[in-house]
Amino acid sequence: MAETESDPWEVASMNELLALARSMEQEAIDGYIALAKRMREMGQPDLAGVFETLIAEEEGHLGKVNDWQTATGQPKSAIVHPPEVLFDDEGAGIIAPEMLSAYRAFSMAVRNEERAFVFWTYVAAHAKSAEIGKAAERMAHEELGHVAKLRSERRRAFHFERRTSTDAAKADLALLETRLANHLQALADAAETAGSSRLQALARQARIRAEKLVQTPFSSTPLLEAVPDTAVEQVLPLCELLTDCYIDLGQTAPDEMQRDRAQRSAAEMIHCIRGVRIWLAR
Repeated sequence: MAETESDPWEVASMNELLALARSMEQEAIDGYIALAKRMREMGQPDLAGVFETLIAEEEGHLGKVNDWQTATGQPKSAIVHPPEVLFDDEGAGIIAPEMLSAYRAFSMAVRNEERAFVFWTYVAAHAKSAEIGKAAERMAHEELGHVAKLRSERRRAFHFERRTSTDAAKADLALLETRLANHLQALADAAETAGSSRLQALARQARIRAEKLVQTPFSSTPLLEAVPDTAVEQVLPLCELLTDCYIDLGQTAPDEMQRDRAQRSAAEMIHCIRGVRIWLAR
């Protein structure tokens, strides 16, 4: 990333924000086009179809950005690139196609959308005007919707590819959050000082969510009816499980207050996933 004197999350105008959004969507489209082409050349039409589905999704996202630009009367400016790489094919463009699967492809897409969501939340947090802040929040909300849809596709792919699953006793969100807090604290205890403060903060956040769940539980989610043991034994799978649960509750909870609370928890979990991945990649 090129060095700049300004805050890397700061967007100066609506024109720049929309140009940035167009650039991010087009980058994803180009990436998935390349992957679909490679899969067809390598004799993997099913996987090519998965990436073509992702192309269609991203083209729909780009169309919404263009419609928004037209509605606001903003002229199209030159391409503006984000301050960090947000689209990553995670090696799918170079590894043997036999190593790929629909589940892995959708997992990659989920992570790309999560990075975009985090990016827009930071843009909103650093906005210098109410207009930019609201626009960035709208983009973050859109990305959260994309995350939810792709996670649903990923679950479908998982169950299609793995017909058997390990049943576990019905899990409880508060207990899972407490387990997550313990995992995060254990990582913090083992980390160097430079990396432990962020993990400790995430652990405290998980304990706060657990305490609130004890006081005011959510309505049930079917995602907790059969939880594999492996999903709770390690920190990252547990983060993924909790994120899926909160996203599901954000769509299905019986009242708006619960839905809003679930969406806030889902947003916190996506930030948690990012923090854990950064630490694990050290």
